[in-house]
Amino acid sequence: MTSGTGNGDNRDSDALGWAGDDDPTLASGTETGRPGAAVERPAEAPAEQAGEPDISEVPEGWTVAGPTAAVEAAEAARGRVPMSSLTLVALGVFGGVYLLYTIGWFVGVGRIQNPLVDVLGQFMFSLGLWLAVAAPAVWFAVTFWLTRTHPRARIGWLLLGVVLLAPLPFIFGNGASA
Repeated sequence: MTSGTGNGDNRDSDALGWAGDDDPTLASGTETGRPGAAVERPAEAPAEQAGEPDISEVPEGWTVAGPTAAVEAAEAARGRVPMSSLTLVALGVFGGVYLLYTIGWFVGVGRIQNPLVDVLGQFMFSLGLWLAVAAPAVWFAVTFWLTRTHPRARIGWLLLGVVLLAPLPFIFGNGASA
């Protein structure tokens, strides 16, 4: 039971409100906190100079969403669209495959003996091996970066990399020893 204060209506409205709800400075799109009240802009700060959207043409009962709407509009204008769940799962699977390929190349390269005797040949052979280790990670990063606006092309290039960058020394064993 409630205490006998006599103003049950006030308690009901308190349950649905938040402290400071009636503060006019916190009401978005309204000056007095009433829905549909017009917002007057000071003459010295026009909407175009303040970087805010022009709200003079907003119909009654509507409010301006704020800067997030402008950011979303700019993202859409640049051609960025959110990725679907299937695309995110595919990127995760491809990322895992490329990580395993990098580890496979690292292990496979560790088994290969350098058959060359001259210093320049040994250096170039070692450089080629370490570039082979880095190739899957670089392929994934470059494909992800260059195909930001083309999700189908991204999946295609990642699939091509899975075929081309398989760590053959790890799969077939040490085939390069002399």
